Amino acid sequence: MKKLNDLFFKLAELTLVIMLSTMVIMVFGNVVLRYGFNDGIISSEELSRYLFIWITFLGAIVTMRENAHLGLDTVVRKLSLRGKKVAFAISNVLMLGCCALMFYGTFKQHGINATTRSAVTEIPMSWVYGIGYITSLAMGCMILGKLVNLARGQFRESDLIQIQDSEETAIMQATGAKK
Repeated sequence: MKKLNDLFFKLAELTLVIMLSTMVIMVFGNVVLRYGFNDGIISSEELSRYLFIWITFLGAIVTMRENAHLGLDTVVRKLSLRGKKVAFAISNVLMLGCCALMFYGTFKQHGINATTRSAVTEIPMSWVYGIGYITSLAMGCMILGKLVNLARGQFRESDLIQIQDSEETAIMQATGAKK
């Protein structure tokens, strides 16, 4: 299961790199064409916008796996072990609810998006906004895994704090440096 999980995230990271590279090439190429040759690729702007949506959602999945989302953990750090477990459970149940709402919303919009086509490329909009399915399912599975591990008692106290106050704190913890 761990190999499959790692493969999924490697694939997600590779997809992010390909999408970002494609987006940069399309936008830069379009700028050169517009200013240098007074011409441009009409679909470039639209496709770049759609790639940006996918990059944002896929990036959120990868970031969640690494607990790299920024937040405020001052209160949680001051709680007892039991309090941290309760806060961890509550926050993960709430996030799971958000994943369920995202999936439900994507599902409710699917019919409309499947029949609506984009203005220039004329691809069904369900391909653009279908990333909501992937994001909600991937994040939901990660959250369920965390809740199962919590119920089994497989967390250290430091694992119960899922966020960092700042990027500086995250870097210091990763390198073992002290403030």
